[in-house]
Amino acid sequence: MIQVARCESTFRHTLADGSVLRGKVDSADTGVMQINKRYHGETAEKLGLDLENIYDNMAYARYLYETQGTQPWSASSPCWSPTIAMR
Repeated sequence: MIQVARCESTFRHTLADGSVLRGKVDSADTGVMQINKRYHGETAEKLGLDLENIYDNMAYARYLYETQGTQPWSASSPCWSPTIAMR
């Protein structure tokens, strides 16, 4: 998941102005792990997680990885797939 974070956000959760990093292609992609709030926001809230918070963003990424493997980050796989095997 370290390589996924490197590819998704270059390890950044916030920008220089303190705002949370948003995706370039889809602004619903949020934070260091670029979790899409449109698809995952409701589940994250049910788990008591705020995707705007770096620790919760990473905790939700762990939840996703444990339940779906790297599939949620498949769009960025050309960047990280040589170093991570798909589950």
